[in-house]
Amino acid sequence: MLIRRERTGDAAAIDTVHRSAFAAQYASANGNGPADVPRSPVDPPEVGLVRLLRDSSGWMPTLSMVAEQYDDIVGHVCLTRAGIGPFPVLALGPIGVRADRQRDGIGAALMHAALGAADALDEPLVGLLGHLEYYPRFGFIPGTRLGIVPDQPDWTSHFQVRPLAAYDPEIKGEFRYADPFYTL
Repeated sequence: MLIRRERTGDAAAIDTVHRSAFAAQYASANGNGPADVPRSPVDPPEVGLVRLLRDSSGWMPTLSMVAEQYDDIVGHVCLTRAGIGPFPVLALGPIGVRADRQRDGIGAALMHAALGAADALDEPLVGLLGHLEYYPRFGFIPGTRLGIVPDQPDWTSHFQVRPLAAYDPEIKGEFRYADPFYTL
């Protein structure tokens, strides 16, 4: 398996990854949602979110990565620009692995690659909304422990952060995602 940057031409395969990864979670949904999220009635919102992120000022092409095996894209993760007050930080997500390849270590490989790349770029911190039992294995902790809260109070219970080598303890306050995250 190879973890590499997303390339021009990977978008359809990345859509397929997220469609497969999140389909079961949204199987009962009828496709209704915000009108500006580009998706078909059967697409999970993560598919449209990645499309919107690509067109936003928060998009960081160097931090959109795919897992590829035998010329087949089986996973994807992206980090986008976020902020805490005047401090630029990163947001992780979505991260997805094709349903037929889940539990093969691909998600963990993508996480390690994304966090390693962010650290190498001297980014101070990564934030995410996610499963409270999965993400701590990658060093994520509740944001409230560092005085960092999401700007949507109902997200607080699942909001986590991962300080990186360039983290400064003065980074505190409200975490703001790139605008497309608020269309979900």
